Amino acid sequence: MKHLNLVLLLLFSISVYAQKGILRGTIKTVEGQVAPSVTVTLKGSNAGTVTDEKGNYTLRANAGTYTLQASIVGFTPQEKEVTVEAGKTTQVDEIRLQESAEQLQEVVVTGNTNKFSKKESPYVSRLPIKNLENPQVYNVIGKELITEQVITNFNDIVKNSPGIDKLWSATGRGGDGAAYFSIRGFAVQPSMINGIAGLTNGGLDPANIESVEVIKGPSGTLFGSSLVSFGGLININTKKPYETAGGEISYTMGGYDLNRLSVDVNTPVNKEKTLLLRVNGAYQYEGSFQDAGFKRTMFVAPSISYKVSNKLSFLLNAEFYNSEATNPLMVFLNRGRELIAKTPAELNMDYSQSFTSNDITLKNPTVNLYGQMNYKLSNSWTSQTSFSRSIRKSDGLYSYAMFIGADDDTLSRFVGLQNSIGTTTDLQQNFIGDFNLGSMRNRIVMGIDIFNSQLNDAATYTYFDKVSVHGDPGYSLLTKQAVDAKVSQDPYVYKYIYNTYVYSAYVSDVLNLTENLLAMASVRVDRFDNKGVKDVSTNTKSGDYAQTAVSPKLGLIYQVVKDRVSLFANYMNGFQNVAPSSQPDGSIRVFKPTQANQIEGGVKLEALKGKLVGTISYYNIYVSNVVRADNNGPAGTTIQNGDMYSRGFETDITFNPVTGLHIIAGYSHNESINENTDAIDLNRRPINAGPKTLANLWLSYAITNGNAKGLGFGVGGNYASENKVSNNATIGVFTVPSYTILNATTFYSVRSFRFALKLDNITNQHYWKGWSTIEPQMLRRLSANVVFKF
Repeated sequence: MKHLNLVLLLLFSISVYAQKGILRGTIKTVEGQVAPSVTVTLKGSNAGTVTDEKGNYTLRANAGTYTLQASIVGFTPQEKEVTVEAGKTTQVDEIRLQESAEQLQEVVVTGNTNKFSKKESPYVSRLPIKNLENPQVYNVIGKELITEQVITNFNDIVKNSPGIDKLWSATGRGGDGAAYFSIRGFAVQPSMINGIAGLTNGGLDPANIESVEVIKGPSGTLFGSSLVSFGGLININTKKPYETAGGEISYTMGGYDLNRLSVDVNTPVNKEKTLLLRVNGAYQYEGSFQDAGFKRTMFVAPSISYKVSNKLSFLLNAEFYNSEATNPLMVFLNRGRELIAKTPAELNMDYSQSFTSNDITLKNPTVNLYGQMNYKLSNSWTSQTSFSRSIRKSDGLYSYAMFIGADDDTLSRFVGLQNSIGTTTDLQQNFIGDFNLGSMRNRIVMGIDIFNSQLNDAATYTYFDKVSVHGDPGYSLLTKQAVDAKVSQDPYVYKYIYNTYVYSAYVSDVLNLTENLLAMASVRVDRFDNKGVKDVSTNTKSGDYAQTAVSPKLGLIYQVVKDRVSLFANYMNGFQNVAPSSQPDGSIRVFKPTQANQIEGGVKLEALKGKLVGTISYYNIYVSNVVRADNNGPAGTTIQNGDMYSRGFETDITFNPVTGLHIIAGYSHNESINENTDAIDLNRRPINAGPKTLANLWLSYAITNGNAKGLGFGVGGNYASENKVSNNATIGVFTVPSYTILNATTFYSVRSFRFALKLDNITNQHYWKGWSTIEPQMLRRLSANVVFKF
């Protein structure tokens, strides 16, 4: 009888449980700030909860239709009709709370104490999952840190992410003119905007950046191969319109003729606040720390959002960027003989000399268009259609210097006429689901991606003259008139047209096996279709081929402490398409895609009520199917049995131990080796791997009470170990030394006004970057910034 009662009680409990359903949702302010500690109730029931530090809530209630109410002191309560379905989880549309500017400030200060720790992103996994539910490692640098550090260029933003280092600055040349960075031992350019293709030939303006996401590891499953590397990718999350009128005007001036004016204006277009407009813009002029060089940019980015109904919404974003600049001094090391000087000190070049002229400039107009349509098919399914179009040009004179002689005493200067236009078009359709399989929550994205890249490139690379490294740099000879005359005599004009298509389908699924144990399984099928390269001068085409790749991804997450501490492991794959190759005997050898497979494990933290956020991980990336020269065959023979590895450790910590004090710290160490490659590179570190060890640190403190409220200070910087920028058996090794660069800021910020001073490179250190090149970096600079908010 006792057992029968127990069974009946169990059956009754199951029956009651089955009649209940779950509501999940997020509450934010109208400006998009997460709203913690908001009370969420269902009128007419006893169900209620409070949002966590991310603004998320979960409610369990009996099946039925209710009025959900969200309320917090100082805000207008918001209500929404919701339906609870028995045995199902329903995702409630995001709720935005209305408040005055003063009340918003209170919420930002008291509710979101760790303002630099925001990790949630709709682009990293394309799924509604939190950082602690994602087995992939990524870093997010938000606009709050960009503002505090008085950053005026994109390169300085990513210095706040561990394990990433600039290889060389933007050159502006056709096809690959953006800056290159090293992530986990592999070179990559910033090529994604809002999770879809967005390219440039020049720089990127910070004015429209909400956050920068550095996504780590081979990510072929969701992002393919055309725009990413085996080490990861860089995605830019742009600013979006919000429901209240407001904005700011910012002006920065500083050393080396820095002048920057930026504007951010937001407004609802209609009284229902369903049509919203936001416009960001900037003008910047900056000289050089050397004796010549400048960059002038103009940027404007309008963004429109339109909420047609509770089910259908649109977002349109455009970026118009134009720059005119000289090429920063980038000296190419000799590649044909053994190196004489092995360090910058041995070259003994004058750090202040640019070896260029302000007459020799390159223009880089760029247009990036982006659109997204979201349609809620049901409580469990959403259709998301995204489209992007990039148009980027290079127009003018590209210049560089190189050691090509028998000694290091003379420097050869080259100039080239650039006339190229590149376009990319990307169409992406995703179906995103969030539903239960029995008692297990299941989140899934299924998508297709159609990508096209075209480049119409015309260029010359003309030898101009030779100058003494230690004598007269010959500036009087390097005029636009002289360069134009020299280029016009060059018989070699390279005119090529490139055209490629990529057709992809993918699926990624995250399943809650238990409340704390999650599993991810993903796969992509990718069809690459290279239409070949057309030589305009001969009207011939060659190199067309097609290739198919399959890219899997697996991951496990175990939350040791729910929503606080997660252990994770992942297996991730990336691939690069490889063209067929002609052999010395006249045959054509067809290759498979090069494959990169990563195994990674670690721990993620969001502890102490969000005050301590961090990731610690170890990764091992093995690259196979590398095409290399056959060291035992006839000259010119290539085979596909090469391999290499990249292994390392990374940590990223954001800590808010007491009110007003923030600590951001990162550390990485990477070991990369060519295990089975060309003989000259065998068992050597690849030059695109960058420094082995990198570290970043930022400490800031702002007074939050009393008469000095709003006054703050910040100090930090970056460390990089020595870097072998040339490294092979033929020419030897060239090493740029390690460095530690310190920066500091002091600021005063109130609700409608902010003033800041920033000192970069406090110790005025000479330091270099490089990638078969050496590039001196900026010396000490003091800047002042003032912001008016309205």
